[in-house]
Formats: sequence, structure tokens, C-alpha cells
Amino acid sequence: MSTTRTTARRATTAGRALAGRAMTGDRTYTVVDSPVGPLTLVANDGVLAGLYMQDQRHRPPQETFGQPDTEPFGEVAAQLEAYFADGLEAFDVPLAPVGTPFQQRVWSELRNIPYGETRSYGQLADRLGAPGASRAVGLANGRNPIGIIIPCHRVVGAGGGLTGYGGGLPRKRFLLDLEQGVRRLA
Repeated sequence: MSTTRTTARRATTAGRALAGRAMTGDRTYTVVDSPVGPLTLVANDGVLAGLYMQDQRHRPPQETFGQPDTEPFGEVAAQLEAYFADGLEAFDVPLAPVGTPFQQRVWSELRNIPYGETRSYGQLADRLGAPGASRAVGLANGRNPIGIIIPCHRVVGAGGGLTGYGGGLPRKRFLLDLEQGVRRLA
């Protein structure tokens, strides 16, 4: 088995194990409207731990989100509104995504992709010092629990084409167009 497959398999297995542990602490959630549909915001001890789209792949079960509470999400909601309406280019809210060490490295690198730009899975793997691990990077990218704010939509295929996105390719296209100044309805 190749190193890339082994890394991807370990990341997926570890990610499943961590999902159970992510339910600890005081978890709360709220739902906000957006041009890409309702967004469920989840906080763990008051810090954003999840942002999920409706029908998103790898979305945790609703019962893991905790109790409804809008209080911890005021600044997140305001920044999301500014992102969609005014082109806010960088989010400045505390984040607490739960994942494996490799996933955390990938998600950290995603935050380094500038607004309005894209990178390929291979380019991300290279930046992580793991050339040839683009498949593992793709799997970690797909498990990103805080979409939009951790901009996994900015990752494209090697030739620049749109590839998988947990929220669906139409949403990915919308977010990329939004960042390029192209306004379309979701």
C-alpha cells in the first residue's frame, strides 16, 4: 500500500475516533441564513467548532450539536454576513476544529490561501512537506468542520477544475465566484 493511502486511511480512521470525543464540553448551536442556504454554527465551550451547510457530506448528526443558543455566535454571524454582503476577506473569530494532527495541519494551511485565490491539492501537500500526499490532503479537506471560514472551497483540482466539495459543487462555485466579484444566486 502506498504511503499516501496509508496516511489517508489513518487520517480517516483517526477522524472517526475524534468525532466521538468532539461531543465533550458545553456544546451549543444556532442556524443562520446565508446565500448558500442555512448554516448551522456549533460551539464547544463558546468557541466555534463547526459550520455546516444543509445536506453537507460528513455533517455530524444533529443530536451532537448540543442545545440551541444564539449567544456565542453573534460575532461569527456578523462576519459571515459581511463576507457574503461586503466581501470580508479574513475572518477573525476563535476557532476550535477537532481533528487529527494531520487534519489540523491541512486546515491551518487552508487559512493561508488568500481570499479570491485557489490552490490545488498537490500544492497544499507540497506546502505541508508531504509531496505525493494530495489524496490525504483531499480527505482532510473534505472533513473540514468549519467550512467557509476555513476556506476549503479554495482548493481545486490539479488543472484548476472544480472537484469535490462537502457542500456540493454549486455552492463551491458560488463561493469562488463571490470572492472573484461575480455575484450569482445560489
